Amino acid sequence: MKKKRCRHCKTLFWPDIYNATRQNFCCKSVKCRKASKKDSQKRWLEKPENQDYFRGSQNVKHVQNWRKSHPGYWRRKSSKQSSALQETLTPELAENKPDTAKLELGVLQDIKNAQPLILLGLIANITGIALQDHLDIAVRRLLQLGIDVSNHSNHSKGEHHDTQAAHFPTTSPKGSQTVQLAGSPVGP
Repeated sequence: MKKKRCRHCKTLFWPDIYNATRQNFCCKSVKCRKASKKDSQKRWLEKPENQDYFRGSQNVKHVQNWRKSHPGYWRRKSSKQSSALQETLTPELAENKPDTAKLELGVLQDIKNAQPLILLGLIANITGIALQDHLDIAVRRLLQLGIDVSNHSNHSKGEHHDTQAAHFPTTSPKGSQTVQLAGSPVGP
């Protein structure tokens, strides 16, 4: 498909793919669209079968009957006749301002890549464990529980996994420090 030259403004444009053979005007300005409409009406009226389309006694009678059944249709309504129940409101333009100050990761792909970290944070938040060594044990325990549930192995062996009494260590290894992930700091 090639570009065509608009018959009104003389600029090159890409015609619509479904109407490329017949489109002779661009759609950039109102003037070009009006010129296209005028040209289309002119071509329609030039056809012999359309010469007397709106003329003749039959069309006159039809229009007269319609006007009798719709009195006052063509008269302009005065601005004084307003409904007492309706107030005219001026539209307020809403401005879209995205709040990007709180977003650190940015786009959805970055969040998708951070899912393992989000899962670790969720496990640490639920269990109350912040130390990596203890969190490793909790993650392994949850992984084993997930494997058991998906394989239905706990039903066949008669095992019971208590979600309330998870086997998390109560003491921390030597040289480790306690880190609080959420809330106010511990101590005075």
